[in-house]
Amino acid sequence: MTTLEDYLEKNAERIDKVIHRYFGDVHGDLFRASAHLLLAGGKRLRPAVVILAADAVRKGSSDDLIPAALALELTHNFTLIHDDIMDGDVVRRGVPTVHTVWDEPTAILAGDVLYAKAFEFICLSDAENPAKIRAVKMLARTCTDICEGQSMDMAFEKRDDVSELDYLEMVSKKTGVLYGASAAIGGILAGANPVQADALYQFGVNSGVAFQIQDDLIDLLASTEKSGKDRASDIREGKQTLIAIKAREKGLDLAPYRRELSGAEIDDLISLLQNAGIIEEVRAVAVERAVVAKQALSVLQDSEEKQILAEIADYFIDRGY
Repeated sequence: MTTLEDYLEKNAERIDKVIHRYFGDVHGDLFRASAHLLLAGGKRLRPAVVILAADAVRKGSSDDLIPAALALELTHNFTLIHDDIMDGDVVRRGVPTVHTVWDEPTAILAGDVLYAKAFEFICLSDAENPAKIRAVKMLARTCTDICEGQSMDMAFEKRDDVSELDYLEMVSKKTGVLYGASAAIGGILAGANPVQADALYQFGVNSGVAFQIQDDLIDLLASTEKSGKDRASDIREGKQTLIAIKAREKGLDLAPYRRELSGAEIDDLISLLQNAGIIEEVRAVAVERAVVAKQALSVLQDSEEKQILAEIADYFIDRGY
């Protein structure tokens, strides 16, 4: 049986070839800006979920649905370009962000191009027209949810009363729904019935929430070499992560840590959070979401693709520190 690591590597190579075919030789600043992050690589997790979901519903169907898999990667990259502008980030995937290479107006338009292209590529898939209409409708709703999730995330920065439920709603929209759409769209285009499509959507949303919670833990616990980010950047910036919310609920004030921190100070902070049981509680929420995600797959017949989808949910919470 194919290992998850081998599958993801081969799938990324497959998607990279398609990306280079469509975006590797574009002309003009706008289209080069649109292709910039796409050509910088990535794990291509969302396309992998599209392809696996399709083959879990109907073996071999994914061969006709590669444009749809690419559509979800385009959507993801559109959000990254706009997020980098809003967050003022200067590096993404080891390369300068789009707005720093070009300028903010060009970057905004570059993201818009990818957003529009995503719908075009859904329609290029070889599937029944009613299924493509359902897929387009789902992608449109998903993009709206992502925008709402990002808006909530920014609004949280000005609040000190964000609850765990608030946080979970925000990450389900900002991160979860795109994985949900990836799984459901793959299934829908392969001929999934409504029960299967809904189950795939629930799998994706819940595994996506688990992914984001694990990301919050990685930000704090992983070395810069492993995470590619400065340690404890979320806490230093005062972000309302589940870690910060549970710390506040236990009476721990993280405000003094909203500054540049030495390695020793970060280690002390981690010890404080661990002793209060916060790291363990946050981890438990991520594990619970991954379990719910895998349970949703029970409506599908057993297959190698179904097994790999379940392994992806586990991978999302096992990415190391």
